[in-house]
This record gives sequence, structure tokens and C-alpha cells, in this order.
Amino acid sequence: MLDWIGRRYLDLLGSIYIYNEHRGYTAIDRVLEAVRARSPKNIELIAAIEQHRADERKHYLMFRRWFERRGMMPLALDRTFGHIDRFVEIMFRTPIDRLDTQAVIDSDELFERLCRVISLTEQRGYRTLDELLANKFVMSDPILTRIFEIIRKDEPSHWAPYEGWLREHGKREARWWERAVDTFIHSELLFFKLPILFFNPWIARRTEWADAGELQPKPTPLMGLSPSTT
Repeated sequence: MLDWIGRRYLDLLGSIYIYNEHRGYTAIDRVLEAVRARSPKNIELIAAIEQHRADERKHYLMFRRWFERRGMMPLALDRTFGHIDRFVEIMFRTPIDRLDTQAVIDSDELFERLCRVISLTEQRGYRTLDELLANKFVMSDPILTRIFEIIRKDEPSHWAPYEGWLREHGKREARWWERAVDTFIHSELLFFKLPILFFNPWIARRTEWADAGELQPKPTPLMGLSPSTT
């Protein structure tokens, strides 16, 4: 019974993370579009956000390889389980896919709000990793543990460019209610959505990878392992 609980928990955890990593790097494409239009000469900021995008893509591929090693596809989750999805929907009153990029380009207030949403989301992810790396089910899987260690190492550089832009332009720090929204989204997932998902035997699995229609770079072996060992 305990083995089943562990496998189920890791299955759900991996499915939630692979969805969020894919959503992360595809959403950053919208951010890059806005930054390149607003500040085309700010090469340092653009490069930092491009690196953020590359890291999110890398993390997605690590989870994909993890599922491939297990011989299964992730569960077919949607934006209900996406932290950045929920945050954007609450703060902008629209799903990410409907977010008006041109409006964000034209408005300092909207771009400032977006920077705070991304920064708070990344900082939340960093704190969550500390909890996961102390979780006995996660620690029982050496590859998954290594994936989370890599993400934890990458994470601080992900909120840095957005916090830097806010400081350089004299923008305010996140207020208590914005942090409360972030906490609510995390708690909603942890204490409401995850338990329901855990006991739902009818949840389907994806039939293709989320990046199936994207231009594919040459796969990078998981954590430096050669293809023959992965």
C-alpha cells in the first residue's frame, strides 16, 4: 500500500511539474516579446530572460526523460494545476493565452504587475523545492531528486531579472495582498486540488508530449548520463 501511495504521489508530482515547466517557457515567449519591444537596447535584461526560458525548457526535458524512463506519459493536466496560470488569471482577469501582449508592451503598470507575478511565482517555486527535497517519497527516487536539485540551483536567477527591473525603475515591492494571492494559489493546489487528483482513478494520460508541435532541439541526456544509460 505504501509503495502504491509513493508511486501515485510521484506520478502526480511529476505531472504537475512537467505541465508547469512547459507552461513556464512558453509563457516567457510572451514576456520576451514585450521586453524586446519595450527595451530593445537592454541586452542584459533580454539575455537574462532568454536564459530563464532556456532553463524552463531544460527542466521540462528532464521531466520528460523521467517519464520516458518510467514507460508512461504524464497525466493530462490543464491550467487548473498551473501556478502561473492561476496567478495571471487572478491578477489580470484573463488566462495567459488571452493576455494582451500589446497592452503589456504599452503600459508600465501592466508590465510592472507582470514582473511581480513572475517573481513571486519563481520565489514560491524555490521555497517549495526545499520541502520536496526533504520528502521521503522524492528522496526514494535518485533521478527525481537530482532533477529537483538542479531546478533549485537554477531558480534564484529566474526571479532576479524581474526584481532588477522593478528596482531600477523605482517600482514598489510586492504588497501583502499579492503575497497572499500567491499563498492562496499554493494552498489551493496542495490541500484541495492535489488530494482530489490523488483519488481520481479516471484522470487520463496525455497521448502526446506537450512540445510535440514545437521545433525540437537535439535531446540532452538526462543529467549528463549517456543515451545508453538513460
